[in-house]
Order: sequence, then C-alpha cells, then structure tokens
Amino acid sequence: MNLRTPVELPAGLFRMKHADHLMLLGSCFAAEMGERLLNIKFRCNVNPYGVIYNPLSISVALREIEAGKSYGTEELFLFRELWHSPMHHGEFSSSDKEKVLENINTRLREAHAAFSQLDYLLLTFGTAWVYESKESGRVVSNCHKQPEAKFTRRKLSVDEIVFDYRNLLSDVLVRNPKLKVLFTVSPIRHVRDGLHANNLSKATLLLAVEQLQTLFPEHAFYFPAYELLLDELRDYRFYADDMAHPSK
Repeated sequence: MNLRTPVELPAGLFRMKHADHLMLLGSCFAAEMGERLLNIKFRCNVNPYGVIYNPLSISVALREIEAGKSYGTEELFLFRELWHSPMHHGEFSSSDKEKVLENINTRLREAHAAFSQLDYLLLTFGTAWVYESKESGRVVSNCHKQPEAKFTRRKLSVDEIVFDYRNLLSDVLVRNPKLKVLFTVSPIRHVRDGLHANNLSKATLLLAVEQLQTLFPEHAFYFPAYELLLDELRDYRFYADDMAHPSK
C-alpha cells in the first residue's frame, strides 16, 4: 500500500548555488530552513528581525532593511521589566535598553549591507491574521504577551497583501533586477486560531502568492512546503509532539 501522495515541484524552479547570496525572512519555518542552509555553508542572512509571521510585517522589515533604518529609544517600550520592539521577536528583548538597540541595529546594518547583493530572497508567510496596535494603528510583528485589549485582531485580505507586495517588489526589482523571490507558506498549523480559521488564513496566503507570481512571472516563485508536509508527509510520524510543527 502506498501511504504517500507525491507532490510535484512546480516547473521552472531555480537551483541555488553556494556562490549565491540569500536572505530568508518569515516564520519559524524560515528560521529552521535558514539554519539548515547555514549548516551546509550557504551564504545566508536569516531573519534579521527574528521570527515574523504575517506578510505585512515582513514587508515593513524589508523596506526598513533596504532603507538602512536605524532604531532609536523612542521605538522601544517597557513591559514586564523588559524593553521590546513591536517589530522584533522576543529574542531581541532585554532589561538593558541599550543592548536591545545595539542588537537590533547591528543586525539591520548587516542586512542592509547584504541586501543590494542578493540573488535570492526567500519569504515564508505564516499567517494572514494580524494584530493592530490600538495606540499606533500599525500592525505589529510581536505582541510580546501584552493584554489583548491593546490590539485589534483581523485577517488580511488577498488584495491587501498583493497591493503591498506589488509596490514593494516593483521598487526592489528596479534596484536589483537580478533578484528572484521564492515564496513559501509555512506548513505549521496555527491550532490556537482553530483549524477552520487556520485554513482560511493559509488559503489567503496561497491565493496572494499566486497573484504575485502572475504579476512578476520572471521573479516570483513558489515552493510547496505547505503541500509537502500536509499531503506527502501527512503521517503523524513526521510531526512533533504538538501535532502542528514538523518533527526534526
């Protein structure tokens, strides 16, 4: 009995070489794949903001990297005796404000220096659900476990994602016309959202990526990580104990 449903890779996918320059941004799937690429000696800049789950925050991060942004103290906030950035993962948080800024800006300088030389940009969208700060009106990358009352939770639309990335990629490709962008949708299920809401979220991301491929056929590609795990590797042997993340 065949217990797998093989997933065919899309035609026309490129093959990366060790001489290429790569940058990965996105969910923990991007972090895991980035670590594996670094271990086999690819030249990668991996998640300079830490793990980011939603497309809009990834887009903001890319714009800040391209612009060479530097963070100041006014962009941090104190919560539970730690200084945080709403754009960065908790790995940057610390009780020492200057340490937070040093770590953030060091990673930003490295990413900015690498950005113009990139051959491949690998982006992993994790969820279409976002949290908007009621105070600033901006989508945050990380709530840092603040009270939910501080945020408005909503699901991005396909059009919203496509509009944002059409503008972003148009600008980036003018500056770096050789760049190829490989989109993936994280196969990790956000069970806390509920399985139906998670499926709606993943469908939104998949539809947005499909439209971006149509708009940028020479530059935008899709790798079916989502389909590989959920279909070809659907057996729970391939899942971690939480039944949502892939196993090692």
